[in-house]
Amino acid sequence: MILGDIADGLTRGVGRIGGTVSEAFFEPVVRLGVTGLSRAGKTVFITSLVANLLNRQRMPGLSAAAEGRIRAAYLQPQPDDTLPRFPFEDHLAALTGPAPYWPDGTRGISELRLSLRLQAGGFFGGMQGPRTLHLDIVDYPGEWLLDLGLIEKSYDQWSEEMLRRIENRPQAQDFLARAHATDGDAALDEGTARGLAESFTAYLRAARAAGFSDCTPGRFLLPGDMAGSPVLTFAPLPGTGRRRGSLRREFERRYDAYRREVVGPFFRDHFARIDRQVVLVDALGAIHSGPQAVEDLRVAMADILGAFRPGRNAFLSRILQGKRVERILFAATKADHLHHVQHPRLTSIMEALVADARARADFAGARTEAMAIAALRATTEDSVTHEGRELAVVRGLLNGSKRSAAFHPGDLPEDPARLLTPARQGEQAWLDGDYAAMDFAPQPAVLKPGEGPPHIRLDRAAQFLFGDRL
Repeated sequence: MILGDIADGLTRGVGRIGGTVSEAFFEPVVRLGVTGLSRAGKTVFITSLVANLLNRQRMPGLSAAAEGRIRAAYLQPQPDDTLPRFPFEDHLAALTGPAPYWPDGTRGISELRLSLRLQAGGFFGGMQGPRTLHLDIVDYPGEWLLDLGLIEKSYDQWSEEMLRRIENRPQAQDFLARAHATDGDAALDEGTARGLAESFTAYLRAARAAGFSDCTPGRFLLPGDMAGSPVLTFAPLPGTGRRRGSLRREFERRYDAYRREVVGPFFRDHFARIDRQVVLVDALGAIHSGPQAVEDLRVAMADILGAFRPGRNAFLSRILQGKRVERILFAATKADHLHHVQHPRLTSIMEALVADARARADFAGARTEAMAIAALRATTEDSVTHEGRELAVVRGLLNGSKRSAAFHPGDLPEDPARLLTPARQGEQAWLDGDYAAMDFAPQPAVLKPGEGPPHIRLDRAAQFLFGDRL
């Protein structure tokens, strides 16, 4: 075991040195991590970003595109042969075909390499030849990112926090009844263990569907080939018993194995190599779901920001080896579900959701920013007369029926505290308003030569994330 660990460490060390030499002396690489919480639109974001970098007429906010310094953009084979390739072409066909539809969401990790041929700017730019920058886009589920918070928690800590957090959620009542009726000090019975794990997984699925964000452990929702394995057969239990051979003792062992064998390798092999990161958030969906979902999202944002702060314990220091993500963008998606007059309010709410975590975190020079975007614009803006006044609305095709509808979700408050305060206080519903949500389908679009799919602020997001490297 020790020799194996040493050999594994040496192999990864040589790989890192090789990658550093390649970047320093040949063609630089920027690894962009793309993740997001449930239904935030990771697949659409990556597809639209790549399409708009290949055809850049809709990217005036990306300086290198606006100045004509991107001479060419082209897809290349991805550098990691062990990862699935992000199926860009299939997803683009789904979004821009004659009968467009939303493609399936992220189920695991994937990668895509986009190479940009760049001409240097400035007075001496014409004297220099073009250079190539590789943008390696790594797509992974947001639930996996939230799992990093488990590394620092013992089974007892995780159980206590989880049971406290979900005690008033209706989706958790069946599981809570089963957990509190179980004697954790009783001898391990695999039928009981499996029943608890399945009940807890059912809660996680229901919570995600209800708009809650912190649905960990993430592999319970996306198990892949681990489905049914002991490493995914545990659940939080009340109490602190430690009797050998007991159910609780075995759950603790499996929880520790999950942290060691599932969470650790992902962050060591993939997360630790990321240079820039975008976290996509369906803030409008959380607001629609109510104050508890907004508070859950705020806590999840704090956990996510913590994932980008190495050095808090020996484990993170080892797997990240001092590397820090340089820029982190928190993007509130589905801005096209609001009239543009409300976009500044959505941005302010997004900034408030991450404010506490920002204030506590020491990012050692890393920049963070919040933004409201729509990677693919599915609506147009309009105004209607309602109860004697003009109302700013968006109009689009309803998903499923494809019937055209005008939609006004409600006025977001100018002061984000009007949302965050009742959320922190555990209110069951909003006291001074109701916020609706609509499921729009992508609209058929005729793209002219040189145009990517229509979007909102995708160019500004790209400028923040990697514009400085262009």
